[in-house]
Amino acid sequence: MASRCWRWWGWSAWPRTRLPPAGSTPTFGGSDEVRDPANAKALRNKRRRMQVRVKLGKFQLLLDIQEKTPQICVVGSGPAGFYTAQHLLKHPQAHVDIYEKQPVPFGLVRFGVAPDHPEVKNVINTFTQTAHSGRCAFWGNVEVGRDVTVPELREAYHAVVLSYGAEDHRALEIPGEELPGVCSARAFVGWYNGLPENQELEPDLSCDTAVILGQGNVALDVARILLTPPEHLERTDITKAALGVLRQSRVKTVWLVGRRGPLQVAFTIKELREMIQLPGARPILDPVDFLGLQDKIKEVPRPRKRLTELLLRTATEKPGLEEAARQASASRAWGLRFFRSPQQVLPSPDGRRAAGVRLAVTRLEGVDEATRAVPTGDMEDLPCGLVLSSIGYKSRPVDPSVPFDSKLGVIPNVEGRVMDVPGLYCSGWVKRGPTGVIATTMTDSFLTGQMLLQDLKAGLLPSGPRPGYAAIQALLSSRGVRPVSFSEWEKLDAEEVARGQGTGKPREKLVDPQEMLRLLGH
Repeated sequence: MASRCWRWWGWSAWPRTRLPPAGSTPTFGGSDEVRDPANAKALRNKRRRMQVRVKLGKFQLLLDIQEKTPQICVVGSGPAGFYTAQHLLKHPQAHVDIYEKQPVPFGLVRFGVAPDHPEVKNVINTFTQTAHSGRCAFWGNVEVGRDVTVPELREAYHAVVLSYGAEDHRALEIPGEELPGVCSARAFVGWYNGLPENQELEPDLSCDTAVILGQGNVALDVARILLTPPEHLERTDITKAALGVLRQSRVKTVWLVGRRGPLQVAFTIKELREMIQLPGARPILDPVDFLGLQDKIKEVPRPRKRLTELLLRTATEKPGLEEAARQASASRAWGLRFFRSPQQVLPSPDGRRAAGVRLAVTRLEGVDEATRAVPTGDMEDLPCGLVLSSIGYKSRPVDPSVPFDSKLGVIPNVEGRVMDVPGLYCSGWVKRGPTGVIATTMTDSFLTGQMLLQDLKAGLLPSGPRPGYAAIQALLSSRGVRPVSFSEWEKLDAEEVARGQGTGKPREKLVDPQEMLRLLGH
């Protein structure tokens, strides 16, 4: 079936339909069966309908067409996807389908937020309310770009929003990066958080020292997980396999290396405070790195000032008796190495794995936002057995039809409107780059949703009805793809919670997509 030739897609929002059993006469009506039972309330909306019989390949489809229903789809079910959908549902008639390549929703809230930060994951409650709306549906296990293309989505919907985040990491691009013992912080985070693609990572934590290249929140998350006593993680949703490896870890010291100085660190004060107070660990900060900073921070914005003051106090002030005793008894340590730029991952004598990092000593040039690190010509070697690169995430192009700036790692856009492609939008990291926290993404996504609704009101989106999910469901079925609905995710959720109860965990995450699908009878 050549889906791109479906010229009948010039009509309205198809209601939710189910493909007929094999051998039966395929007649599609206004069924809501493929959606969650709770979504049946959408049928209470008594808008004018009409029926149209359409031929789709060998199928005869009787479609119950609902007029004046904007059909919109969102690609990606992380914070950007759900916040975009939440805003779009402000339109009283819009219907929003959310497509996700994993069988489970919530993106980086599930796979990126540290297991010891459960309070950050409370946004899942808001996302769940959105998914329960009668005008919203989640479809997992559907990879856009593989199972269905963006042009096919654009034919089926009035508008498409790409919110699929940053699925890759920035490479170091230095010699030795390919050695065993070197991996991205993104992969390490995915490993302990249960991201299926990272479950084969098997990090070797038999060394004494780990080096993290980068000084952002992800770097601090990784350092904290490496140094937290395993018994403190037992009541979190960290995966069983990761917890087992961390229990055997011999890592005692973690260095976080940055090209620039204390005024340019990318982490926030909350994460820094957690590191300073980490049980069984003490900070190592060189007071020399902070000389002259007291005067410089007077003019910086308040959040940066508070962060730098905390660094200053930790580096230069003598701790009180209680804190001094705690640090003296600590068996592990972490430190910040400033003004250092990685040049090479050094191999072990046999060349089989990483044994250290060669660093160029740097100094700062420029002022404010233009401040950059330049090499002084001096070098130093930092021995270690594990190197984790945390210099940033980056997005990938999802489909050849979608413009993509490979240098910046974003989709070129103006306020979320994809340039030169009417009806195509983007939100979140793929829109602005991998910066900010969940609240930043919320604001960004609401703005994209606002722009889309403005365009809809102004008549800038395709006119006339569109088929929406019914067309995509038929297409996916013909390709052997079985989407996972939100009610099916809730069955997986219940299974995870039940598995965690036996060990006192909030859940034991399922990490194998095939097991997830088997549990659902797919």
